[in-house]
Amino acid sequence: MFYYLSKILWFLGQPLNLAIFLLLAGLLAALFRRPRLAGTGSVLAFLILALSGWTSLGAMMLNPLEERFPKPPLPDKVDGIVVLGGGFEGAINLARGGYELNSGGDRMVETAILARRFPQAKVVVSGGNGELFLDGEGDADTAPRLLGALGVAPDRLILENKSRNTHENAVFTRRLVEPKPGETWLLVTSAFHMPRAKALFDKAGFPTVPWPVDYRTSGKEGTGPFRDNPADSLQATTMAIREWIGLSAYWLSGRIDQPFPAPGG
Repeated sequence: MFYYLSKILWFLGQPLNLAIFLLLAGLLAALFRRPRLAGTGSVLAFLILALSGWTSLGAMMLNPLEERFPKPPLPDKVDGIVVLGGGFEGAINLARGGYELNSGGDRMVETAILARRFPQAKVVVSGGNGELFLDGEGDADTAPRLLGALGVAPDRLILENKSRNTHENAVFTRRLVEPKPGETWLLVTSAFHMPRAKALFDKAGFPTVPWPVDYRTSGKEGTGPFRDNPADSLQATTMAIREWIGLSAYWLSGRIDQPFPAPGG
């Protein structure tokens, strides 16, 4: 129920969709001769789109998430690498059989680099199809094609292709891997997603070393209008709102212990 509810609420609440719904509400209000409601809906829709696309709001919301878990020194020994899904274009790869990367593809590239640096380490790819409305190939099903092409032997791969969200990533991967005391496992995911991911793996009893990648901010964007192109700004705002809502929802539901997890917390 948590999975379906979270997907539906996020579909309704993400900035672009919310602006469309408000414009639709304004149009209906105008048709029924309710000018005040029509104007309110239109103004709110404009503000959402303007703030999301024309300002640095998204970067300002993403940056604290990205700074929360700095990348540590690389350990001398690594027993395994866990990379969370979210780096592939699932629908395209399902149709074409390739390994097209999306804007989060740094996760997979960094995993291949780490796998070459630590040739004895196991590589776990955790990610099924987490889309509620779209059909696509899960990252754990696509990853062997890319990682194999980059020189990672198939017998090093452990594939977890059932998870639909980060909570299931942590729980299913813990069951599959059964990490032993004293082992060192790197957790690879986007920097803005690391606070939630690390807290969930800790909660699942799977100690990891956070290895954030896929940074979306420089930390120097500042405040003001037109700091980036509108499409990227809208995407940054959407990702930031989703991650902050995700942290709050997971904390309120007891899946993580802190609303904003920190190293050593």
